[in-house]
Amino acid sequence: MIHLDTHVVCWLYAGRVELLSPLAREAIERETLAVSPMVGLELQYLREIRRIRVGPKRILAALRADLGLAMSDLPFATVAARAQTFIWTRDPFDRLIAAEAAAARARLVTRDDVLRRHFHSALW
Repeated sequence: MIHLDTHVVCWLYAGRVELLSPLAREAIERETLAVSPMVGLELQYLREIRRIRVGPKRILAALRADLGLAMSDLPFATVAARAQTFIWTRDPFDRLIAAEAAAARARLVTRDDVLRRHFHSALW
């Protein structure tokens, strides 16, 4: 199983697979896909600030139907406890998305340089 960062979810929804690295594309095609519920919250935030036009329910439902994307159901207390150890970022979205992947013992597909530099399970 691999987890997807928010920008990867946006690119997949938009059909912009050319923005993915070959390794990321291969992993997405081969593995079971999941996201943290925090991705849904970040998508809502992006919609509120008009960075995206479509809401999280539509995006996540489309990717669930097209790619079998699952929503992680790990207990929030477990994820939050793990996130407290990720002192290398002040971004709460990144902390919780990476912590969810770590708690699930999954790789995280992300292009984010900070995540790739500090989160050993990041894949790009």
